[in-house]
Amino acid sequence: MKKGKRIFSVLTIAILTTIQLVAVPVWAATSSDLKKQKEELQNQQSQTQDAYDSASDAAQEIADEQTELGEQIDDTNDQLVGLIADISLIEDEIADKEAEIEVTQAAYDEAKAQEEKLYQEMCARIKYMYEKGETTYVEILMSATSFSDFTTKAEYVEQLYEYDRQQLEAYVEVQLEKATYKVQLEDEKGELETTKEELAQEQELLQKTLNEYKLAYADYETQLANARAQAATYKEQLKAQTAQIASLDSEIKAKEAEEEAARKAAEEAAKKAAQESANASSGSDSTSSSSSSTPSSSSTKTYSPAGEATGDNIAAYACQFVGNPYVFGGTSLTDGCDCSGFVYSVYKAFGITVPRTSYALNSAGTGVAYEDARPGDVIVYAGHCAIYLGNGRIVHASSEKTGIKYGYATYRTITSVRRFV
Repeated sequence: MKKGKRIFSVLTIAILTTIQLVAVPVWAATSSDLKKQKEELQNQQSQTQDAYDSASDAAQEIADEQTELGEQIDDTNDQLVGLIADISLIEDEIADKEAEIEVTQAAYDEAKAQEEKLYQEMCARIKYMYEKGETTYVEILMSATSFSDFTTKAEYVEQLYEYDRQQLEAYVEVQLEKATYKVQLEDEKGELETTKEELAQEQELLQKTLNEYKLAYADYETQLANARAQAATYKEQLKAQTAQIASLDSEIKAKEAEEEAARKAAEEAAKKAAQESANASSGSDSTSSSSSSTPSSSSTKTYSPAGEATGDNIAAYACQFVGNPYVFGGTSLTDGCDCSGFVYSVYKAFGITVPRTSYALNSAGTGVAYEDARPGDVIVYAGHCAIYLGNGRIVHASSEKTGIKYGYATYRTITSVRRFV
């Protein structure tokens, strides 16, 4: 969260600084003055490009953080779903345990009833023996009148002793069974109540965490929208500045043509004046003979090899194919290629592999600012690409109508400049 807010603050400062850039007024009267204006505008464009890149990077960073948070939300949701399933399972187990407890309670009640029965039987035995005067086993034996009577009474005493012993053992066993059932009943009930309470607390904590994540996610959504809006603002500035530079290029070209025509006119006037002066001084006509020669041309065009992989060599090599056809999807420099096929095949001739599409070229190699572009660099536009020649000029496979031709780099909005050598 703090990181995203820091990015947002930096972008806000950057846009307040860059938004002050305005178009450079065209007031120059010479091509040199126009070139100075173009240089200043290119510097502004470089600053805007940097701000645009920063805004785009910030938007991507925010999007990545939001994605990461979204994954945490999904994980928490999964945990919550799992916990709810566990709670449901525990509730089923509680129902089963309660049924078992009912059985246990019934067994306990039965054991208690058995205890009462044995107790009553023992009480009856004692009462009977007391009423008959047979209070102890010794007294029974001592009351014998003969040896035979003694033997009979001894057997009776032994049977009576065994019966009382068994009754006593049964009584003790029932007492222990009763105590065991009671402890089991209390333990199971306490365990179920504890488990249910713990699960409820865990569910509450997970729900709270999930709500916090969702609030943070919504905050990232706002930050991301702001960052993308700022990037869009910089993009519009880049388009406007590129259009201004293109306009200056046209004015520079027209001004240079005008200055060149004036220079040639001055040279012709000087030559004519010199010729007239020479004719006047010699007083004689001079006959000039002109010879014309028709340069021989080869019916088959030949191309120089690629040579060493330098930017200048790449630019020079690419220029050899001007006039050759444009073929969509093609990569042949002689039989036809499209814009990215042209760049791909030129670089391939130097043993360098570059991406085959303009989209992939936009992020390949090393990015440089337009004012730092050198011959051989790749100029990338939206859905198009070209090879830079220097001095604002490019060579590219333009269209089926024009084929491979020369052009000006700023004739469209430049999205990036990529360097591979």
